[in-house]
Amino acid sequence: MPEMDVALKDAMQIGGAIGAALVDASSGMALGLVGGGRDFDVTIAAAGTTDVVRAKMRAMEMLGLTDKIEDILTTMSGQYHLIRPLTSQTGRGLFLYLILNKDTANLAMARHQLKRIEVGLDL
Repeated sequence: MPEMDVALKDAMQIGGAIGAALVDASSGMALGLVGGGRDFDVTIAAAGTTDVVRAKMRAMEMLGLTDKIEDILTTMSGQYHLIRPLTSQTGRGLFLYLILNKDTANLAMARHQLKRIEVGLDL
């Protein structure tokens, strides 16, 4: 999927990016990933993050909320983990996952850029 590869490379250009993945929310499988390294396994992080997405979707369903999730943010002492569910018809059930270094990232700019990447992603 060339579009996916370009989107993930674009995600890694976001200031402070440590890793990025396109993930299937139903299986937890990373369809594509970049970054990470010896100290951070993006594959494991993406699979584990799937539980967060599923839990949020269940909670919204139980509450009867019809709003769409723009993004889900986990803030840790040294990192931001940003999850953006895809809204396109072909991307339904997938999410972009971006891991950022908290010291070097601009969270507002990262959210803006990840939205731009999602809008341009055609699967």
